[in-house]
Amino acid sequence: MQADSPYAGPLAGVRVLDLSSVIFGPYASQVLADYGAEVIKIEPPSGDSTRHTGPAREKGMAAMFLGSNRSKKSVALDLKQADAQQALQALLATADVFMHSMRPQKLAGLGLDVATLRKRFPRLVYVGLHGFGEDGPYAGLPAYDDVIQGMSGLADLMDRQTGEARYLPTIAADKTCGLVGAHAILAALFQRERTGEGCFVEVPMYETMVGFNLVEHFYGMHFNPPLSAPGYPRVMAASRRPYRTRDGYVCMMPYTDQHWRRFFESMGRPELASDERYASQAARTRHIDELLNLLGSFLEQNDTAHWLALCDRLEIPAAPVARLDDLPSDEHLRATQFFVSLQDKAMGELRFARSSVRMDGRQAPMSVPPRLGEHTDELLRQAGLSDAQIAALKR
Repeated sequence: MQADSPYAGPLAGVRVLDLSSVIFGPYASQVLADYGAEVIKIEPPSGDSTRHTGPAREKGMAAMFLGSNRSKKSVALDLKQADAQQALQALLATADVFMHSMRPQKLAGLGLDVATLRKRFPRLVYVGLHGFGEDGPYAGLPAYDDVIQGMSGLADLMDRQTGEARYLPTIAADKTCGLVGAHAILAALFQRERTGEGCFVEVPMYETMVGFNLVEHFYGMHFNPPLSAPGYPRVMAASRRPYRTRDGYVCMMPYTDQHWRRFFESMGRPELASDERYASQAARTRHIDELLNLLGSFLEQNDTAHWLALCDRLEIPAAPVARLDDLPSDEHLRATQFFVSLQDKAMGELRFARSSVRMDGRQAPMSVPPRLGEHTDELLRQAGLSDAQIAALKR
């Protein structure tokens, strides 16, 4: 979609105040902005730390900030000051959603605790983006992506597969929890449409990621007594990886009985399809490492193009390994206009990966992430503050 599309998005008219920082909260509110919500980013005078992380053409507009703050507005407030706290309360009176990633014990002193705001603004959807649920012994502990990856079992899964505890090379916990936070906010807004009342939405990173990891890895632990140890063998197998070919790598996934029968026949080894180790889904799961090693031994004998053509003919899912550098030129992403270029008066052309979601083929307009405090005067004036009060805040 073009940036000047007249479509406002399904959340047009919804105002979100986002007091969060780094990735977890900002990614969640960016999803809401992509759906057309007016997202107002409340920042300290120093700004979100991601404004200074990564390459930049302008101070305070670094790459990490651009990645999770498009289509937002920015208000800079020093919430250590009483008049700034009052200004935030004036903005809250205009908001549908208030979200923060502060530890709960810090909120009461700022007048931002759940009880105070729910009583004052009964229609407000109040969102706490926490490290841990408030009713457990970890409540209030600081949480970052690396910590949550370790605590939730992700690093253990890497250890089981590779023999070394490692983090995934992506901010998996922050981004996953951000998506969960966004859909929780949407559910709360839908509930408010039915009841007329807001609610308290709690999104704890730890519990969210434990649940995310156990979708498949709770495995035999679903039963009492357990029928197996936790961990889905197929995805933990050390051999589960892109397969080396003569000239590169290929991602290939024969999955069904039919897939494997076709593949073994094409390799001139039809007897393997009836081998008791590989004849059924359950048997293949039990012997997954040796099966995938066998698959890899076949694939290293020919080049990537050969295997892609074979899989296309056999209707087996397969694809080449794409490098990050290659994605902007991918023919499918180009055809779907997934990458969007926006012009900025100071920074020139900026490129963004748009939301993957479209409504009847349409998306809300996208705009460049805001400079620090870019909308402070405008929005505080709208909230009823005088020019003198705004000037005093800046001083």
